[in-house]
Amino acid sequence: MNDIPDLPAAQKVLAAQPFSNLLGARLVAFGDGGATLELDIRDELRQQYGFVHGGVLGYAADNALTFAAGSVAGARLITAGFTIDYLRPAEGTLLRADARVVRAGRTRVVCRCDLSTVNDEGTESLCAVAQGTIAVSGG
Repeated sequence: MNDIPDLPAAQKVLAAQPFSNLLGARLVAFGDGGATLELDIRDELRQQYGFVHGGVLGYAADNALTFAAGSVAGARLITAGFTIDYLRPAEGTLLRADARVVRAGRTRVVCRCDLSTVNDEGTESLCAVAQGTIAVSGG
C-alpha cells in the first residue's frame, strides 16, 4: 500500500532532504506512477563552461526516479542504481526531471526519466535521459 498519498505529502518528504533544500528543488507533480522535479538554474550549479553540472543532472534524475517509484510503492525506498546519458549541454533557466514507472515489482521498481532545460522563452530542450532501479525496503 502506498504511504505517500498525494503531492503535498511527497513535497514534505522532499523538504526533509537537506541537499534538496540546498539546491532549491521542487516537486511539482506526483502520482499515478510519475513524478516531476524542478529546480532553477543558477550560477552555482554550473561547471566551468557555463553548462549545468552533470552532478546536478544526476541528482535530479535520482530523486525524480525515486519519487516516481514512491508514487506506486510507498516511501520506504532507496535507489539501487541508475544510469544517465547526457545528450546535450544543459543550458537555460529551469531544469525539469520528469520520471515514470516502467514496471513495479514487489521488491524493485524500474523507472525512466527525461531531463530537460527550459529557457527564458519557454522552449524545452531534452538534455539527458536516465533509467533506474529502486529497491523497496521492508518494515
